[in-house]
Amino acid sequence: QVRLVESGGGLVQAGGSLRLSCAASERSFRTLAMGWSRQAPGKEREFVVGISASGLGTYYANSVKGRFTISRDNAKNTVYLQMNSLKPEDTAVYYCAASKIGYYTKSADFGSWGQGTQVTVSS
Repeated sequence: QVRLVESGGGLVQAGGSLRLSCAASERSFRTLAMGWSRQAPGKEREFVVGISASGLGTYYANSVKGRFTISRDNAKNTVYLQMNSLKPEDTAVYYCAASKIGYYTKSADFGSWGQGTQVTVSS
């Protein structure tokens, strides 16, 4: 199990930006695929972005494509989620996830999850 700690959530107006960070306590971080999912009140969890261990491969759900960017710094054991042009429907708890199997395009690929960070977008 990989320990993951998210940060960077908060309240932002529609059209604004936030950057989430996720620090992993794992020496083999560079071998892990990483991702982010989110869960809005009363809705199912939605997997939104993923990145390969090398950082060369990425996945974006249609709902965030063109607005969100995932990146990673293997030297810092950290993955980032840059969120631009935020909309009220992006309001959710965002969870960081780690995958040891190399895949990164759906929730089932991930075996470790963080506690989540709240993102609220006001209209």
